[in-house]
Amino acid sequence: MGIFSRLAEQKIEEAVRNGELDNLSMAGKKLPVDDLSHIPEDLRMSYRIMKNAGYVPEEVSLRKECLRLHDLLAAARNDGEQEQLRRKLNEKHLRLQMLLEQRGLGSSGAFMQYESRIRERLLEE
Repeated sequence: MGIFSRLAEQKIEEAVRNGELDNLSMAGKKLPVDDLSHIPEDLRMSYRIMKNAGYVPEEVSLRKECLRLHDLLAAARNDGEQEQLRRKLNEKHLRLQMLLEQRGLGSSGAFMQYESRIRERLLEE
């Protein structure tokens, strides 16, 4: 155990003895799972930092944008508007595919196995 781990343990034990941890909002409850298993190991810490700071990965925002454009396309009335939305949707899909391939997420076994279900689920929402 490193020096920082020991210092952290000492501080936690001290806080418990002083009763500083008695009235926590999550006392006695399970902590929410922060599952980053789908993120490559070397990127997990940076993703966690970004998540805690309120940022989302680009692929998440691209997926949301694709869903929004898909809904707009379904609601579009005239051909010009549909064509413009279709072009934007294709651009976003292409960027998302390139990003997934670049990060190795598109070729992972889990992604390949569940890709169609994931896409269906995203389109449902």
